[in-house]
Amino acid sequence: MNRFIISIIFISITAIASSCQDDFLERYPLANVSPETFFTTAEELRLYTNSFYTALPSYNAIYGETFDNVVQNTLNDETRGSRVVPASGGGWSWGQLRNINFFLEHSHKCEDLEAVRRYNALARFFRAYFYYDKVRRFGDVPWYNTALNTGDEDLLMKPRDSRVMVIDSVMADLDYAIENLPETKMVDQISKWTALALKSRIALFEGTFRKYHTEFSLPNAEDLLDQSIFASERIMEENVYNVYTSGSGEAYNELFTSPTPKTEEIILAIHYNAELNIYHSANWYTLVASAGRPGLEKKLIDSFLMSDGSRFTDLPDHETMSFYEETQNRDPRLSQIIRTPGYTRKGQSTVLAPNFSVSITGYQPIKYVTEPEHDANLRSTNPLPVFRFGEVLLNYAEAKAERGKISQEDLDLSINRLRERAGMPNLSIMNANADPDVFLSEQYPNVTGANRGLILEIRRERRIELIMEGFRRDDLMRWKEGHLLAEPFMGMYFPGIGEYDLDQSGSIDLVIYEDTMPTGPSGAVFMRLGSEIDLENGDAGGYVWVHKSIPKTFNEDRDYLYPLPTEDLQLNPNLVQNPNW
Repeated sequence: MNRFIISIIFISITAIASSCQDDFLERYPLANVSPETFFTTAEELRLYTNSFYTALPSYNAIYGETFDNVVQNTLNDETRGSRVVPASGGGWSWGQLRNINFFLEHSHKCEDLEAVRRYNALARFFRAYFYYDKVRRFGDVPWYNTALNTGDEDLLMKPRDSRVMVIDSVMADLDYAIENLPETKMVDQISKWTALALKSRIALFEGTFRKYHTEFSLPNAEDLLDQSIFASERIMEENVYNVYTSGSGEAYNELFTSPTPKTEEIILAIHYNAELNIYHSANWYTLVASAGRPGLEKKLIDSFLMSDGSRFTDLPDHETMSFYEETQNRDPRLSQIIRTPGYTRKGQSTVLAPNFSVSITGYQPIKYVTEPEHDANLRSTNPLPVFRFGEVLLNYAEAKAERGKISQEDLDLSINRLRERAGMPNLSIMNANADPDVFLSEQYPNVTGANRGLILEIRRERRIELIMEGFRRDDLMRWKEGHLLAEPFMGMYFPGIGEYDLDQSGSIDLVIYEDTMPTGPSGAVFMRLGSEIDLENGDAGGYVWVHKSIPKTFNEDRDYLYPLPTEDLQLNPNLVQNPNW
């Protein structure tokens, strides 16, 4: 299997999987597959299980995250608080699960027992992945470990199983996968290390969800946190992966812009390849006005520390700093995530300021942006990470801190390795807990206890390190901090209408005006106050206020779970809708 297997899978699995079905009661899950004649060789097991890789996230789900990290020119229903109960769909789909269970029922027909164990392990990895997604969205869901058919009325009409039972089953699937998947390091295939990374992720999610969501009275939060710690430790202790570093000072950005995956750190990546006509659109997304105008939110920018480790939000005048002032002497990752003064494109020497015509907050992302030849829609080919060692280190530190078992040595083995890569001072447990950050405390009021200051700092680190990797929504949901979605989304500070040289390069980059558009410097972006751009206090200035006229709400008694579709509730009267939907 060549190293582009994941990208190949996203275009055409093989002849046997040329027509994947998503019908819950389809007789055979994959076209041209009959259990009477298939599943007899290791190659047939491999070909069938290749189809499972389509469950991995799309490129938009990786770098296109929104919520309170990245703001776009439109708000989705979840962020607005305007979701409604769907008639059908809404994530309540089960065809993929049936494909997996169908395989597990028939793989024993292969006489190669080693191959059966390996591909059963792969199937069970993806079953765990499937159910993790369902539990995150819906909470309790029916657990199925058989492929259902039209005659299975009792199973089809069963009620939802408790999320406790489902997560226990997920952990059992992952334990089997960990013990039976190859130990070989493979960035384009699921391995033992991928299964351990998934267990680290799921156990942290569920352990913290149960800890903070006391309204659900879910047990065993501490046991799940311990499982996350143990899975993370197994990866860390084997020294198979490391934090990627380079002598360029741009190691963090290189993880996401390199034409080939940095396998020192990246455990699993989705590959893209021009020769195979497989692309994503990261450059286009961040550089074209019609692609959403993504911009990082002000609270995220304020979360970046100063380069000496002190807090930016402790500076007395931080709230009214210009863009140029606020980007000086900050955590070096800031300039590897957004355009900051002096920024140049890869392969070019022209200095570019942030462009408000394509970034609605002004904080223009560059995390996945590569050379200009990839700027057109569906022309980017840099691999996108799905699992990386940096996340495992963050999972380890958070689970340890939430359990109250963390030491300075634990921090040095985890968070401080990421800070060292960034060129930042180490995080100290003693200092963090002695002086919890007020700015973070206001965002995360549910954090209490002796490790309050440290947990806040770990959340800071997680938000920065994993920006635009698809984690923020899940983090807010498990921490029970959904209220942040209802707060105003802000951008750069401006004292009022006028001309602005954002990066102090000597050229005007932005003109904010009222009434008639003035004549002015060529190359500047002109934005009319009140229609094309809003400031907190109108012509008296303030932060850019994105979607100022759109009300946002978050219902604490409802919005942590998604609603089940009405058609499914009608088909199966034993299903019960989630609370308050």
